[in-house]
Amino acid sequence: MRDIQSEHDPRNIPLRKVGVSDVVYPIRVMDRKNGFQNTVSKIKMFVDLPQEFRGTHMSRFVEVLNKHHSNMNIGNLESILEDMKKSLKAHTAHIEVRFTYFILKEAPVSRIESFLNYECAFIASKGKKFDFILEVNTPVHNLCPCSKEISDFGAHNQRGNVKVQVRMKRLVWIEDIVEISESSASAPLFTLLKREDEKFITEKAYSNPKFVEDVVRDVSKVLDKDERITFYTIEATNHESIHNHNAYACTEVNKI
Repeated sequence: MRDIQSEHDPRNIPLRKVGVSDVVYPIRVMDRKNGFQNTVSKIKMFVDLPQEFRGTHMSRFVEVLNKHHSNMNIGNLESILEDMKKSLKAHTAHIEVRFTYFILKEAPVSRIESFLNYECAFIASKGKKFDFILEVNTPVHNLCPCSKEISDFGAHNQRGNVKVQVRMKRLVWIEDIVEISESSASAPLFTLLKREDEKFITEKAYSNPKFVEDVVRDVSKVLDKDERITFYTIEATNHESIHNHNAYACTEVNKI
């Protein structure tokens, strides 16, 4: 059968990334408490395409996924990328695995348990060297310091998000990043709260007001001291409750 993808292309234009995106796929990821948890991911897989080839073989990306689906973790990503390079005769390979991660949380007063979802990603590439970034998005609760200062009573609250990306030389758990992000905000979020919990959380936030700038700096202070981490980016966003726009702050640090 004719292999059209491997035919010569006369335009002599190499492509940096070709492949598949938005592949919805079941995976198993490492869980600090339970060992592993099963979830659903959305995956992008790319390789470079030399100028002499017309196209890549899209089916081979999914074949590589099928080979590794039961062991999709940080330690195995380099093997997946190597298989992509070998199967597709490429010099470089890239993969982005976005997934929802669940943590069972205990309400602060009632101690009732419920799961909260966190959007995470494994972002990796392999040319001559392997590069890996862990991304964790943590939803949080922030109370505006300015609003508290100028108001006779009350202050405006907003839900926010803290996105942290890290490169590491030793394992950093998703839970580690979540705990750092939540402790740097006015208060954490919970899926299920009773009235006594709501009272505790709203009062905690009122006594701990934070700008997005405060959140980024407080997360940065902790990551600076973490010897496992070699590089990080932090983005904090508040979904403003009295404005029709968001507040935003970010920083990036390379510790090497």
